[in-house]
Amino acid sequence: MKALVIEDVKKAVVKEVPVPEIDENGILIKTMANGVCRSDWHVWTGDQGIVQEIIGHEFAGIVEEVGSNIKNFKRGDRVIVPFSGSDGTCPHCLAGDTNRCDSFLVPGTAYQGGYGEYVAVPLGDRNAIHLPEALSYADAAALGCRFMTSYHGIVDRVEVLPGEKVVVYGCGGVGLSAIQVASSMGAFVIGVDINEGNLELAKKLGADYVVNSKNDNPVEAVMEITGGGADVSVDALGIKETCINGINSLRKGGRHLQIGVTTKKEGGFIPIPIDEMVIAEKSFITTLGIPAARFTPLLNQVALGKLDPSKMVSGHISLSDVENLFHDMSDFKVTGTYVVTDFN
Repeated sequence: MKALVIEDVKKAVVKEVPVPEIDENGILIKTMANGVCRSDWHVWTGDQGIVQEIIGHEFAGIVEEVGSNIKNFKRGDRVIVPFSGSDGTCPHCLAGDTNRCDSFLVPGTAYQGGYGEYVAVPLGDRNAIHLPEALSYADAAALGCRFMTSYHGIVDRVEVLPGEKVVVYGCGGVGLSAIQVASSMGAFVIGVDINEGNLELAKKLGADYVVNSKNDNPVEAVMEITGGGADVSVDALGIKETCINGINSLRKGGRHLQIGVTTKKEGGFIPIPIDEMVIAEKSFITTLGIPAARFTPLLNQVALGKLDPSKMVSGHISLSDVENLFHDMSDFKVTGTYVVTDFN
């Protein structure tokens, strides 16, 4: 099969590799679409170690083969694979928090991912979900980790309420998802970015105001727009500037949601203004993926048209286009998100 193989830092090559094999509990999926995520870029740049040669964790496709123990799927079924895979045995899984599973069965990390023509998903009965007919493979891939993570973060973790003021720093895939989710819940939303194309897209996805932080001090702008600070801030990028600006944009008692992970420059650590946060009772909350039980409500909202991941898809590309897109991500030139649909 054809696959995009990460050979070294900033070196991804399309080549022929063997089709992965499944065991009695696995499902072999023919990949129809795979979203290009900033998390993939983190691996390509060397911010995160190369664990699998074939990365990619935002994919949907057709069941090609099932293991002898599989009960829920058959050949030909349309499926999506949630980013947060689990084994169902650890204390977190048993408590319903499958996104915190100790096994961390994430595609492209625990096993070869969606930048290949086929993916062998372990424990397929619990790590794949039937895809509604109303949802295309490309739109399903656009849900990716970005929509899943944003939905869980906005709805479950910081519990945004109608009428609350939310500022989102970084209007890439996950930030645009957060804007759309928060707006759909009746929140007043501000998008902050340095890319005018992303800011225009943010407005189309529900942002009431946008701020270009290249031209204006974003914290001052948010304070003025909100009349004293946001109820919720979201760092969807993961660099020091966006994290600190998010925290400083909050009113007293506000909640900061950290979605973005750091680059090599931060090395996993960002100093935050603890004293000011304590005095103002600001909360710092993180989020990762989505528990399996919360994925169906998300899919239902998409099927009903309440959320529309297709609105932030800027284009469909081939495997050979991905590395150029990674270069553009490095220069903050990418508007919206892209989905691989051509695996030839």
